[in-house]
Amino acid sequence: MNEYINPRKVAMIGCGFVGSASVFALMQSGLFSEIVLIDADKEKAQGEAMDISHGIPFTRHMKIYAGDYDDIVDAHIIIISAGAGQKPGESRLDLVNKNVAIFKKIIPEISKRRCEGVLLIVSNPVDILTQVALKLSGFPEHRVIGSGTVLDTARLKYQLGEHLMVDSRSVHAFIIGEHGDSEVVAWSSANVSGIALNNFCEMRGHFCHERATEEIAERVKNSAYEIINRKRATYYGIATSVKRICEVIARDEKSILPVSHMMHGQHGIDGVVLGMPAILGSDGIEADVPISLDEDEKARLKASADALKRIFDELDI
Repeated sequence: MNEYINPRKVAMIGCGFVGSASVFALMQSGLFSEIVLIDADKEKAQGEAMDISHGIPFTRHMKIYAGDYDDIVDAHIIIISAGAGQKPGESRLDLVNKNVAIFKKIIPEISKRRCEGVLLIVSNPVDILTQVALKLSGFPEHRVIGSGTVLDTARLKYQLGEHLMVDSRSVHAFIIGEHGDSEVVAWSSANVSGIALNNFCEMRGHFCHERATEEIAERVKNSAYEIINRKRATYYGIATSVKRICEVIARDEKSILPVSHMMHGQHGIDGVVLGMPAILGSDGIEADVPISLDEDEKARLKASADALKRIFDELDI
């Protein structure tokens, strides 16, 4: 790790529902000794920092404060959650132009300070914005990642755990591609503690595999829309996903997570950012993980990548 990096410092840019919930999760984790909050509304950042700081006596000693871009220079991880939120009836891709405009203001502020930490993008549409951040920042590819399909994968594991009445942590499966409507469930490589998914389903009395997998995939894909319709925003699930990604980086765990990062020929995909499994360490992406896919999954992943590439190519970057 670079000698100018404080390994126990994280910065959050954007203090809306997602940013604030993520900082709250990070405060409880005890991973960091310093958390700086930055927002266009400085009063908002100060209020969130004060509120979250009042929980410190019940966790571990740390410093949580509102700051500005000069405070991010030595941060190990710089998280960006700033941007317009997804509204009822709106897709993540509908947000693209609004949030690209915001990133055109944020990313140059980061790059001109020559930060050496990992840039973690959480704002939606996360795959597009991760590629925007990569292009505008000039950071090396391994240090620019998005939250990708980490949350989608967690939702999938939760649904499968409920369906099979088994601990969701024993479910091993990935959602890949866009964090959005073209996401792909990699059913062909899914398993429960090493037992092929269909075999485990039959052990638990489930035999209508095709119908069940279609229903679960739809439930997972639509869960964000359902939550937004009910409570106007999603933030707890993504907050715990952000905490997990930060945990892997801060602890140099070498864990495998399906984060947004640049593709270079994997499954015939090149020059586009999307969520695929990768080994994460203290400097970001260490290696891609060659997940096994059947022909249908490969075709759907390629279609997901093509859809993202078309949108990115139309942006004025």
